[in-house]
Amino acid sequence: MAERKFTVIKGGAAAALSNNRRRFHSGFITDTRLMGVVGLYIHWELSNTEFVSDFHQFFYFDAEEYGFETYKSLLGSDTEALTIMEQALIGGLGGSKVNVNEREAVFLVQKYIAMNEALSLPLPEGRNEFSFLLTDPVTLTESENEILIDKLCTPILSEYQLINYFLMRVFGRDFEAAAYLALDDFSLAILPEDEGATLCKNSIEEFFDESGCSYLCESLIEYDGKYKLVVSEIYLEEGKVSGTKKRSAFLVTSAEAAMMLNHPEFITVYEVLTEMDDFLRRFAGLSTNSMQTIHENGRLYLEFNKNNDHVNKKVFRLNEDIHGLYFATDFGQLIIATYSLSEIHEIEKTLSKSEISTCIIPTAKYEFKEPILYEFIQSDFDDFSDFLDFLNS
Repeated sequence: MAERKFTVIKGGAAAALSNNRRRFHSGFITDTRLMGVVGLYIHWELSNTEFVSDFHQFFYFDAEEYGFETYKSLLGSDTEALTIMEQALIGGLGGSKVNVNEREAVFLVQKYIAMNEALSLPLPEGRNEFSFLLTDPVTLTESENEILIDKLCTPILSEYQLINYFLMRVFGRDFEAAAYLALDDFSLAILPEDEGATLCKNSIEEFFDESGCSYLCESLIEYDGKYKLVVSEIYLEEGKVSGTKKRSAFLVTSAEAAMMLNHPEFITVYEVLTEMDDFLRRFAGLSTNSMQTIHENGRLYLEFNKNNDHVNKKVFRLNEDIHGLYFATDFGQLIIATYSLSEIHEIEKTLSKSEISTCIIPTAKYEFKEPILYEFIQSDFDDFSDFLDFLNS
C-alpha cells in the first residue's frame, strides 16, 4: 500500500468533514450489548485534490439509562493516540470487536441519539462532528436487524450465562436485550422493579421434579441506594428463557448486602525506589488498559478483564470483571490488589518483567477475608502498614 501523506487541517475535524469528500473505511462494535453497554468505532477517509486524511470516531452507548453517553474523535493517524483513545473509552467493556458496515454503524448512532431525545438526555460534546450521521435516516430490514443483534451480543455458551445475562437485563428494565434471550410468548415484566436495578450477585441452583428441570435463582439487586433479594424460578427451552416465576422478594440492609458480596482480597505492597513522578511516567505503559481515578493520597488504576467470563458462572458477582487494582500513593508505595490468588501471582509476574521492576521492591503480602484496599484509600493514613496496625490495635 502506498504511503499516505497527511496534512494538518485548519478548523479541525468539523471543518474537514464539511469541506472534503467522506468515505466509510471500516467500523466495529463491541459484542457487549448483553452487559447493557456498547462501544462503536467508525473510520472515515477524508479526501480532496490536495490531501487524504483519516477521521476516527468512538461512541459509547448505554442502553439502560444514559443512551449516547460519550463521544471521542481523532483526525489523522497517530497510532499511539488512537490506541489510548480506544482503551480509555471501550477498553473496560470486556468484549470482542465485531466488524460492522456503514448502514449498521449509522443506524446505531441514530438509534441512541433518538433514545437521548426521547428521555430528554443531553448529547455529548462534539455534535458538529457527528451530526452528518443524521442526514439520511437508516431503517434496517428484519434480516439486517437480526444480523446486527447477533453481532452486538456475545455467543451464549451455557445455561448459567444465559440466565445471568437475562436477569441482568430484566432487572435493568432493558427488555429489548432480554427479549433476545427469551422465547416470545411470555411477559418479561414479572421480575423487575418499577425502576431499573443493578444485578450485584446471582446464585443458581438446578431443581428437578416430575415436569423436568428448572433453575432457582437468588438475586441481590440494588436500586436507588436500596438492596433487595429476589428469589425466582427460571425455565429454559431451546437455548432460550421460556418462563419465569417470582418466588419471593424482600429488602435487605446495606450491611446484609455487604456480607453477601464479601470476597477475599489479596494484596502485595511495594516500596517505590524512585521519585513518584518518575515512577508514574514509567508505569504509564502498564496502565493504558486501566481506568484511573485521583484520590487525596494517590492514584487508583482499575484493570478490567479482557472478557466477561465472570457472567458464565453458577455464582455471578458484578465486581468480578476487575482483574486487578493498582494504588500508587503519593508517599512512595505501590499497592496491588486482586480477588484471587492466581490473579495476584499473574500481576506480580508481569511487574517483575516490566520497565518498573528496577524501581520497586516488594515489602509485604496479605490475604484478607474481605476487601480492605478501598478503606485504606479513604482513610487519612499514608502508609499501608500503619493503617493495618491501627485496625489491629
